[in-house]
Amino acid sequence: MTVENGEWVLHGRALSDPDCIRTWQALVSRIDEVGFLPLFGNEIAGFSVEEHVPTEYWWTGDPARDPWEWRAVIARSRQVAYGKFFGQKAGFISLKWLPRFANARRDGYDFDAAWEDGRLTRRERLIMDCLTETDEDGGIVWRDSAILSTDLKRLAGFGKGGEKNFPGTVTDLMMRLYLVTADFQRRRSKKGAEFGMAVSVLLPPEALWGYDAVTAAYPEEPAASWEKLRAQLLTHFPHADEPAVRRLLGNAPGT
Repeated sequence: MTVENGEWVLHGRALSDPDCIRTWQALVSRIDEVGFLPLFGNEIAGFSVEEHVPTEYWWTGDPARDPWEWRAVIARSRQVAYGKFFGQKAGFISLKWLPRFANARRDGYDFDAAWEDGRLTRRERLIMDCLTETDEDGGIVWRDSAILSTDLKRLAGFGKGGEKNFPGTVTDLMMRLYLVTADFQRRRSKKGAEFGMAVSVLLPPEALWGYDAVTAAYPEEPAASWEKLRAQLLTHFPHADEPAVRRLLGNAPGT
């Protein structure tokens, strides 16, 4: 998506194009094939959902056709991970590549270990404390109950008279793969009626896919995980230059 003559312009495929993606299931297949895919266009040509779907499908509100609605359908399906993973912008990661993203982005640290080593902020801790709890043995348990981001903001003490920059703090946690978007839901009134626009439901990936699955790449060096991510991207997009790769994947751990 680019700005042309002061207006945002989408760049997609024609419906007649045989490579055009027309369903969310086909998009999941494409994500699984590539391994990870930003939602909107970026510096690497072809490396986005936007460039593979019909332009006229966007923002129609039809979950069967609209890529904006597919975000919720795909997140809810739990077949791939969705969140702000690429240069603080939204995209998808296949479950095959999620462990290597987690290892590289976390530099091999679980959240509690990162906190103990001073790698995280107090604001990040306030949010994660609302989504985790400690069991009888002192271990971390990830809550899998749906908490709307609007409620999470309040529970974590953000807002008027409280902590600042809830969106930015959530994005930082997503970039480290400590949080993902698990769903989008509308808020409910005291009488149970839905109202307003749908808002995100945020959870640790461990709550969705289990600790062992998310941390499966921990035995390898974080830098080795990052190199495998880089190699996978270049396998599908060999024209990508190194600065663009690093802006989207982040710098390799230790650099």
